[in-house]
Amino acid sequence: MAYSKCLLLIIVLFPFVAGNFYQEVDVTWGDGRGQIMDNGNLLALSLDKASGSGFQSKNQYLFGRFDIKIKLVPGNSAGTVTAYYLRSQDSLWDEIDFEFLGNLSGQPYIVHTNIYTQGQGDKEQQFYLWFDPTADFHTYSFLWNPAHIVWYVDGRPIREFKNMETKGVPYPKKQAMRVYASLWDAEEWATRGGLVKTDWTKAPFTASFRSYNANGCVWSDAASWCGQNSTPWLSEALDSGSQKVLRWVRKKYMIYDYCTDEMRFPQGLPRECTVRTNP
Repeated sequence: MAYSKCLLLIIVLFPFVAGNFYQEVDVTWGDGRGQIMDNGNLLALSLDKASGSGFQSKNQYLFGRFDIKIKLVPGNSAGTVTAYYLRSQDSLWDEIDFEFLGNLSGQPYIVHTNIYTQGQGDKEQQFYLWFDPTADFHTYSFLWNPAHIVWYVDGRPIREFKNMETKGVPYPKKQAMRVYASLWDAEEWATRGGLVKTDWTKAPFTASFRSYNANGCVWSDAASWCGQNSTPWLSEALDSGSQKVLRWVRKKYMIYDYCTDEMRFPQGLPRECTVRTNP
């Protein structure tokens, strides 16, 4: 790799603990519908017919562990989407998603996960939850390191995407990403493929966030590598117990996996679905 003599970018490692929303994020859209409260310990996003709302982290990260507690929109949330995700700024962007698809009262939320590398996604997996995500706060997490990406719910892994670059599968490891969250109207597709529309008489809809914790490598102008002797997440793997939990969640609660959707991919399933990897 050739380096410019004029500019050397380095990534330096900064450990972070559970942060204050005033210090860690900016509410970036919604015209007042996103509110930080309780001395910076609580953030609420709201949605009405005019607009949704959202926030983003002040920092960008290249690898890390990202946790947040969310209490989703209660009642008839059909047509709404609460999103929590990482995304880079490039036109050929990288992205790692949690999206929570609302539903009619009494019907379960769908947890929609996806990953994009250089603007290419189509890696959706969907799950039901084993609890009511509107009754209380629950923790949703991303682990993103050079070896794999893991999605967690209350500390339980629900999905793993391994780095399979040696097998020809792109992996997000070159673009720094911000943390984002938003609440928005997706009635054209979110609930039963758009058959169930948003009931605007129930607006405003509100999702609440707390206990945001970003522990990662902060991208800055000062540094282009991340030290290997850093916090445990940089080399963290799923042990046998976590692998067992992952299999349990996927067996009991996964409702869609792009890797089994042969009708969607008539020319053959994506490569990551067919190559063999170590457990």
